[in-house]
Amino acid sequence: MDDDRRVRARDLGIAIGTQPVGPLNAITDVPGVRVGHATVCWGEPQLPAGQGPARTGVTAIVPCGDPFHERVAAGVFAANGVGEIVGSTAIREWGLIETPIMLTNSQSVGAVYDATVRWMMARDPQVGLDDAAMPVVGECDDSMLNDIRGMHILPEHVFAALDTAADGPVAEGGVGAGAGMTCYDFKGGIGTSSRIVHAYGRSYVAGVLVLTNFGDRPRLTVDGVPVGREIPDLLPNDHHEGSCIVVLATDAPLSGRQCERMAKRCSLGLAATGSYASDGSGEIMLAFSTAERIPRESSAPLVSSRLGDDALTDLFVAAVDATAEAVINSLCAAQTTIGRQGTTVHAIPLDRLAAAMAKYGRGGGPVETSSPKAVR
Repeated sequence: MDDDRRVRARDLGIAIGTQPVGPLNAITDVPGVRVGHATVCWGEPQLPAGQGPARTGVTAIVPCGDPFHERVAAGVFAANGVGEIVGSTAIREWGLIETPIMLTNSQSVGAVYDATVRWMMARDPQVGLDDAAMPVVGECDDSMLNDIRGMHILPEHVFAALDTAADGPVAEGGVGAGAGMTCYDFKGGIGTSSRIVHAYGRSYVAGVLVLTNFGDRPRLTVDGVPVGREIPDLLPNDHHEGSCIVVLATDAPLSGRQCERMAKRCSLGLAATGSYASDGSGEIMLAFSTAERIPRESSAPLVSSRLGDDALTDLFVAAVDATAEAVINSLCAAQTTIGRQGTTVHAIPLDRLAAAMAKYGRGGGPVETSSPKAVR
């Protein structure tokens, strides 16, 4: 299996937790949720700062068909705040989200915000008249591989991520906003996973998408196995504390307060892989529920339903386990990447990952691989 044929954790026999996964094991298992990527990858490693190379991108998560007019319940939580999700103050105040959720690199937040507003206005003549659009934009710092001085994210990249957002399988690894990210000193990026839970005799889905750019190699833990200590080599020349953005979606009926509680549990999923929310790491979680639509204006009292807090336990478990598995999927899918000034960040070797898991009685055993290729 060469580096062009990366697989997901479950293809290696790695299954986090005991709850069943959704049909795609992805955030798009939640009905109505769509994901799109635009990957910006070009330029030789030795280009002068400001001229490349680009190892970056944009990822869009659309909560429902028209979030501006049909807002959904949401909550946010920061395990450590040296990072940003623009729009989080309104989410905290209203317990609602009303725009797509955009992910990108740290210095492109403004460009993505601006382009998202323009994309929304182009599709809805009431945006900017009925009310201002205030997009939600999360970021991680990809400057280890990406020339962030070049400001390589353009409006067309934002439009492409939004226009291609779809249900179905979600591309993982070094795609979209994940193109230049690192995780536990391996190549990281986008990962996703889902769980099916039951409450009051009904089935619900909780799906997670992560943008991974965090972690110290010795702490990398996969389903309890100290994989980072089993694979101590293949380290990049430098180490950044990094960040992680976690987005959780569910079709379970939850209030904004309950969504915030779900977001908090996602941080435990990061901890299960070895995160300790280091001083310079922005580890921020956002959770939303698609179960109900909240109109911008109402002419009568709103009547809503939600799960009782005593029925949330299985959803909490799902948030933890799906987050942890999404992180591992981001590692398994990513390819070795050579970026700015020749910095090389290696993909986690799948054969050695499988061997480490087998050593501790986990996973499906060794996987044969051939020499990996690198993204340049």
